[in-house]
This record gives sequence, structure tokens and C-alpha cells, in this order.
Amino acid sequence: MSSLIRWEPFSDLISLRDAMDRLFEDSFVRPGSRLVPTQGLGSLAVDMIETEDDVVLKASIPGVKPEDIDISVTGDTLTIKGETKLEEETREKNFIRQERRYGSFSRSVGLPAGLDPDKAEAVFENGVLTLHIPKKEEVKPKSIRVKKKDEK
Repeated sequence: MSSLIRWEPFSDLISLRDAMDRLFEDSFVRPGSRLVPTQGLGSLAVDMIETEDDVVLKASIPGVKPEDIDISVTGDTLTIKGETKLEEETREKNFIRQERRYGSFSRSVGLPAGLDPDKAEAVFENGVLTLHIPKKEEVKPKSIRVKKKDEK
């Protein structure tokens, strides 16, 4: 036996309205609320790419001088630390909005095995840190030619 369900056309509109309210609230009332870092004052977003010869890590670190960035490798963990500093004191000014973060930041990421951190190179340009960590020779892929049985 089947049961009848009463159709309420406005119930779909109410859920659409709730969705639009959430969208506008997240975008305008609390901008960046989903982007709030979970580690310390700030956390870096990083891209890590593995090529045939090395691992390349890129991190956006705007407003920081290269000499204020500390990069270290311990075991298979890479750590990037730094600090963003407040440009000027604003005691007599009233902020309407202040969303830029100031203070120290740190990010640690695991590295794949077989890298040679002693030969790593870091370049900082236009607020983007690019770190190249080469692979050790014994880890790089080598091709082996296949021969016929009677060929030497």
C-alpha cells in the first residue's frame, strides 16, 4: 500500500532562501571565515610537485622579506618559519576593518624519501617562495634496455 505525501511548493523556496542567506553571510558578513588557519597564528598553503629530478615546493608568503624566512629540514620533515611585521603603529586611527594578520607563522610538511636537502635551492620572488630539493642519484628512475635472448 502506498502513502500520499502532500506537496508543499513553498518548502523548496525556503530551502533555496536559506542557501542564499548562508552564501551571502559567508561571503560578506564573515569573509574568509573558512580560510582561517588552524595552526598557530597563521599557516602557509603550499603546493608540492614531484618531477623526475627533484621535488618543488611553492608557498605564497606576501609581505615578508627573504631574510625573515627560515627553512629547515629534519629527517623527512620540511619546516618553513617566518614573521610578518606591522608596518606602523595606528594608535590615533580607528580601524573599520583589519583582516591582515601579523605575527609569526610556521608550516611543516612531510617530504618523500630519497631527497638531498644539502643541495636544495630556495628562491623568493614577488611574495612566492620556490624551493627545489633534488633527488639523490640512487632514487632517480633509470631505464633498462630490454634485449632479445640471442642479442648481447
